[in-house]
Amino acid sequence: MSHRHKKAVHWFRRDLRITDNTALNRAAAESEYVVPAYVASVWRGGSHHWAGEPRQRFLAGCLASLDGNLKVLGARLHIRRGDPVEELLALAGEVGATGIFLNKDPDPHGRKIEKRLVAEAGKMGIEVVCCLDHVLHGPDEVLTGAGGPYRVFTPYGRNWLAKAKTSPTGRLKSLATPDKIPSMEVPDVGSWGLEPGKVVIPEPGERAARLRMDAWLGAALASAKKGGVASYTARRNLPAAEGTSRLSQDLRFGLLSVRELYARVEEGRSKASGEEELASYKTYQTELAWREFYMAILHYFPEVLRHEFNPDWRGLPWMRGEEAEESFGKWCRGETGFPIVDAGMRQLAATGFMHNRVRMIVSMFLTKDLHIDWRMGEAFFMRSLVDGEIASNNGGWQWSAGTGADAAPYFRIQNPWTQTKTYDSDGIYVKRWVPELNETPVARLFLQPKPGEPLAAGYPEPMVDHKTERETTLELFKAHRRHGQ
Repeated sequence: MSHRHKKAVHWFRRDLRITDNTALNRAAAESEYVVPAYVASVWRGGSHHWAGEPRQRFLAGCLASLDGNLKVLGARLHIRRGDPVEELLALAGEVGATGIFLNKDPDPHGRKIEKRLVAEAGKMGIEVVCCLDHVLHGPDEVLTGAGGPYRVFTPYGRNWLAKAKTSPTGRLKSLATPDKIPSMEVPDVGSWGLEPGKVVIPEPGERAARLRMDAWLGAALASAKKGGVASYTARRNLPAAEGTSRLSQDLRFGLLSVRELYARVEEGRSKASGEEELASYKTYQTELAWREFYMAILHYFPEVLRHEFNPDWRGLPWMRGEEAEESFGKWCRGETGFPIVDAGMRQLAATGFMHNRVRMIVSMFLTKDLHIDWRMGEAFFMRSLVDGEIASNNGGWQWSAGTGADAAPYFRIQNPWTQTKTYDSDGIYVKRWVPELNETPVARLFLQPKPGEPLAAGYPEPMVDHKTERETTLELFKAHRRHGQ
């Protein structure tokens, strides 16, 4: 078999797996020897969009797992640390590689690095092969009839779902790698200047992710009553139920191929019985489209990381100063006196995860009840979440604030009390995470208590009156629009 490259480097980034990995497969097919590499960043926190300890600890575990999987194939993971362009070119020079293979990063920062790498490698005569892997359809594939990006989801989703999907390719069986290449140890959280925390995170690594995927799909095949994708529509908004896939961190780090996940869901849909099951499979596929919609928004409108997507809402007078800081602190700690909000924030603190319905409730509470800038909440989520995906996190926060693409209109303001009644009608989720309320009658969790009548001893009274703050928000947005800010 002839190869284009005697030796090549595969740069692992958000594709920490050996199954259906586009760039890794190409590197193996087009090169005699492949050097699997990972470049650990040198950041020490501090940036608005950097992740926190839970996500970095999960990443470290995924890298250790990947190294073990590569050893089974006859290779190993070569770790470098520093500027990725400098480190990759140095590694290529050390081993005599003439090709560098990588999967494209959907984020602006990653794309800048790719552009630099292509330019610098070209000067050295090294070919850089960039593959589409993290999404089913790149941002340039799903466009309006006029050839521009979509600004709302419904037509985007319709177009995305109608497009033919690439089939998964399976798992590598072996990988030839040159011997005796120097490598650092696989990083741990201390490598990023972080102390190991107590957040209980999912088991990292490709094998654990595949078991989660099998459970999500297998439960559906065994019985809809057990959960899984077949009962997704009925259960996905119930935070007390195991009604969502919990695969978000696995897609974020590429422990799973989105092609394989989609193909297996499609296979299940073809065998589904009844309208509810069919609707559940379709709804889950639509959620995968939402993920790529937000990535496309970030691709075409990178300013959303700093500004409101909708220019009409730039310059809104968010709460500032000591009062805002104090309110923000209560929100972060889950001490607002709104049970569903506090339950969500405490779930986040304990697990690095929050149910998606509750993410909407807590983010709308911060922006619409406390009038605090969505950017503060967005950054806190990124520091706290294991599945922190910049595009989805930004999209979700701007949706809740009423400022984003396909956002909830500013006048749609969720009431935390009625949201609790609708989605946690037995109080199971609230009482799981706010044990102070274990003896509180469930019906009391659905109405704002009167001043001086706390829901339980030791539990704070609501920090604001929802009805009053709702009116304040409506006036704030209307005034901003009237003055043409």
